[in-house]
Amino acid sequence: MRKAKVYMHDKWAGLILENEDGFQFSYTEEYLKMENPEPVSLTLPLTNKEYKSSTMFPFFDGLIPEGWLLDIAEKNWKLRETDRMGLLMVCCKDCIGAVSIIGEE
Repeated sequence: MRKAKVYMHDKWAGLILENEDGFQFSYTEEYLKMENPEPVSLTLPLTNKEYKSSTMFPFFDGLIPEGWLLDIAEKNWKLRETDRMGLLMVCCKDCIGAVSIIGEE
């Protein structure tokens, strides 16, 4: 199982993980209790329930680079294009926008 913390404006918002069943995303209780928390995506509205998917959630998949930048990432980190969680964890630490992904070991 691999997991990563999801940050929204430098605040720990949730956790995404990959296991044998696919992917899961959930917001932290602390984030949900904050004053005026924002969802990381309109497709992942704020809830205390866990989101589950057999494939990478489209919002997170959209953070992964494409084209020549993806080629560089695959070569430098020796990852396959199909390893979406691996690419998310190494390429999305400092994304354009409010969301950042920090992999946990």
